[in-house]
Amino acid sequence: MAKSDRLFRLIHLIRGLTPPVTAARLAAAMEVSERTIYRDIDSLRSAGARIEGEAGLGYTMIEDIALPPQTFTQIEIEALTLGLSDVSQRGDNALAAAATDALTKILATLPERQQRQAAHAVNLVNRFTKPDTPSIDMNFLREAIWAEEALDITYKDKAENITDRRIYPLAISYHDFAVMLLAWCKTRQGFRMFHVTRIQSYAATGESFRPRRVALLRDYVSELRSRGPQDRAANPPPVSNSPAP
Repeated sequence: MAKSDRLFRLIHLIRGLTPPVTAARLAAAMEVSERTIYRDIDSLRSAGARIEGEAGLGYTMIEDIALPPQTFTQIEIEALTLGLSDVSQRGDNALAAAATDALTKILATLPERQQRQAAHAVNLVNRFTKPDTPSIDMNFLREAIWAEEALDITYKDKAENITDRRIYPLAISYHDFAVMLLAWCKTRQGFRMFHVTRIQSYAATGESFRPRRVALLRDYVSELRSRGPQDRAANPPPVSNSPAP
């Protein structure tokens, strides 16, 4: 591992672990010697990081050179902790880990008083249920959406009908008991919502639909708005539970 990458990871560990963090714990997490930890901490201090502590006592990050200082109101701190905590409980493994890391990074930029406020937030999340774990690789799906690349999928609907589709993946939607994929279905020439747990197989196609994603999302929203509230309630967006027309 390059030294710059190692220093960045060390900052993240000191930032995220309950202080004071011992060199032994850092060395174990980094898979390096304690001597290397001591040298790297000296390097971080020389670069401007304020790290209190010493060998045998542990270390605490006082001021982080890697992130600019941030200022939030108390209710903004509550919103951040609530939202990211919810993602950490409802998201797939990669998304949950990203939410935890993001919150750690944000809190590390706050003044000490606001860090205490975040540690004792009054809004809490306790999810007793979460969507079923999808068999599809959610990172693969997110990357296809970011890249605006068409996918070929095999899909099993609620009635056990199996169809092959080519889709333009547009967004992932988290519902109370399901994770849905909003897509433009080229096979059916219309917008569809697919249960990600019912996607049997999937493959990249190399076909790009860039820069159409934003325009397609606008069309989808316009389509919903054109129906009116009562029509939207009576005729929700098509969900691929049964064979599409």
